[in-house]
Amino acid sequence: MPQPERVATTLPPSVPAALAAELAAVDADLARRYPGDPGTRQPVHTVYVPADRYAPDTPRAWGDEALALLDRHAPGAAAFAAVLGLPDHLAAPVHERVRAKLAREPVEDLRIDFEDGYGHRPDAEEDADAARAARLLARAVADGSAPPYAGIRLKSMEAPVRDRGVRTLDIFLTTLLEAGPLPAGLCLTLPKTSYAEQAAAMAGLCARFEEAAGLPAGRLRFEIQIETTQAVLGADGRATVARMIDAAGGRVTGLHYGTFDYSAACQVSAAHQSADHPAADHAKAVMQAAAAGTGVRLSDGSTNVLPVGPTDRVHHAWRLHHDLVRRALARAYHQGWDMHPGHLPTRYAAVYAFYREGLPDAAARLAAWAGGADGSGGVLDEPATARALSGFLLRGLDCGALDTAEVTAASGLDRTHLHALAGRASRTSPPPDWTTQGTTDQASWS
Repeated sequence: MPQPERVATTLPPSVPAALAAELAAVDADLARRYPGDPGTRQPVHTVYVPADRYAPDTPRAWGDEALALLDRHAPGAAAFAAVLGLPDHLAAPVHERVRAKLAREPVEDLRIDFEDGYGHRPDAEEDADAARAARLLARAVADGSAPPYAGIRLKSMEAPVRDRGVRTLDIFLTTLLEAGPLPAGLCLTLPKTSYAEQAAAMAGLCARFEEAAGLPAGRLRFEIQIETTQAVLGADGRATVARMIDAAGGRVTGLHYGTFDYSAACQVSAAHQSADHPAADHAKAVMQAAAAGTGVRLSDGSTNVLPVGPTDRVHHAWRLHHDLVRRALARAYHQGWDMHPGHLPTRYAAVYAFYREGLPDAAARLAAWAGGADGSGGVLDEPATARALSGFLLRGLDCGALDTAEVTAASGLDRTHLHALAGRASRTSPPPDWTTQGTTDQASWS
């Protein structure tokens, strides 16, 4: 066997160890602050329902109303595709999947609202509603009718409502625990957060509850709503949202953009308050940069244009919502708020069309990259792009837009390989949801 050619070096052998010691603190900080994608399913939307209106059949009622709207205003795949401008080859598969989703799992993430949608009530009334919401949610989890993710939006950490928000959270969690262990898909949302200290206070509150209730440290985590200008740009000129993530000590799971509060804070007139306003784009770009690599996920806001009334008004609202969702997906905001059952058909249509339309190109590029392509096909992708392509296909599988068999056939890669390329931990069992009953692609978890 030929001996390897000797190469000359100048640095002494001790240099790598010295650098490792010098950068040990930086290495540890990077690992702590930027752990990467958590590798779990992210819901495509969040539905907010005022706490006094929440009922055990709320998700089912939303699905039924959405299906009725489809039947009334766009009966059939061709009619629905024509309203939204979908290409002919997507009309049938998107329509079929949307109807199946509305029948099976119309709501992926439900937030029982004790904030703006609920308002200020007598303490005894909010106490009763908090306990009632917890009992009903626990019952839904037990019988399998709960959405994969659900929880409450409490009042903020601002002084006038802070005590009320703390009490509501305490009652809700305590009552949930009376029914058994906290559900895996529990979500808590903290609105109107303007200072990093408020995020730290919420994290401290979670820690206090864990200690008092005998829960494991770190069990409670929460989302932050970005609804104030101070949350994006602080008085010190820094991006406050980045400081919030750090101040919460690993407990933040998501950043949700609040379309109307933020727009109003920027003095945007009501007629132009929308998720595609330049002020909204700036805020979400800052959120995106702050969250990148941290494992904290982004959610877009909502539209207040509802698909109600005569058919022409419903079609107008559907087109507007569909285009906003599609725009958000292209900008990597994979989640958004839905405020009315009529938003569900266009939420799922936009999501399913986005992934189905992108499947051929993403799969072909990933197959070429995995096969060691040299760019002769016209595109030379890098490892970072391969991660993005894999993440795209995995999101399509997670939401039910794509099936495992068609992704594997198009890319030559199974889910385990996609997870490895995307930088996710390998997963052979369902994500930590309450139920996998609603997952379109059951085979994708096997």
